[in-house]
Amino acid sequence: MSARTDVWQAKFERLRSNKLFELLVISVILISALVIGVKTYPLPPLANQAIVIMDWAITLFFAVEIVVRFLGESDRRQFFRSGWNVFDTLIVAVSLIPIEDSELALIGRLVRIFRVLRMVSIIPELRTLLNSLLKALPQLGYVMLMMFIIFYIYAALGSTFFAAINPELWGDISISMLTLFRIMTFEDWTDVMYETMAIYPLSWSFYLSFIFLSAFAFLNMIIGIVVNVLEEEHQAQAREEALAAGEPTLSELRDEIQGLRRLLESRQS
Repeated sequence: MSARTDVWQAKFERLRSNKLFELLVISVILISALVIGVKTYPLPPLANQAIVIMDWAITLFFAVEIVVRFLGESDRRQFFRSGWNVFDTLIVAVSLIPIEDSELALIGRLVRIFRVLRMVSIIPELRTLLNSLLKALPQLGYVMLMMFIIFYIYAALGSTFFAAINPELWGDISISMLTLFRIMTFEDWTDVMYETMAIYPLSWSFYLSFIFLSAFAFLNMIIGIVVNVLEEEHQAQAREEALAAGEPTLSELRDEIQGLRRLLESRQS
């Protein structure tokens, strides 16, 4: 009985690792995204019925795919220790509940929208990117806090000096912060600057200093942090793949080189 189970487990493992099967899953996810987009348009009743049938077929395919991945796991207790496996299973399980004509129909539609996120769990590169963003959040939090402080200071200055010029842009500190966000994204910021320069000729220094701090300094810091964490994630993934393949890691090679160097030095001495 155990040997037969191992045989089936090996077959399911080969199936889930098959590139054609992965491409099929990605294709169905893309079709699911297109179905969600099509539902936003007014359609004739026949087309709506076809969309509903297609949606249920996609849901059943995802259920079969989850079962294949579960049965192909060598240690099935490890399957639900992965957050992505839990996420995929919950999305598919909720999608199988017939709640289209109930008060929970909105939740059902939202769950089907989030099925597009299954693309992240299927493609390893997307998982690496998302994991890097999550790991970078603690460092990004301090940068965002500093950006908020700069925004708050400049918004207070803008409300103090420019509220009388244009209350719609500088009437209070919250509106001023929205105006500063517009300036940071370079959305017609020169029109805002020239309007205040008509009263305060040196107000250009206010805008240029803010753009230098926000758009140049802090945004580049955010990009640098994300790129650094992404590089570390790629290195960690390469080390895991090397260990899985039985290849020596960089630290092991360094230790071997140092050992050979000590051996040569001892022989020379």
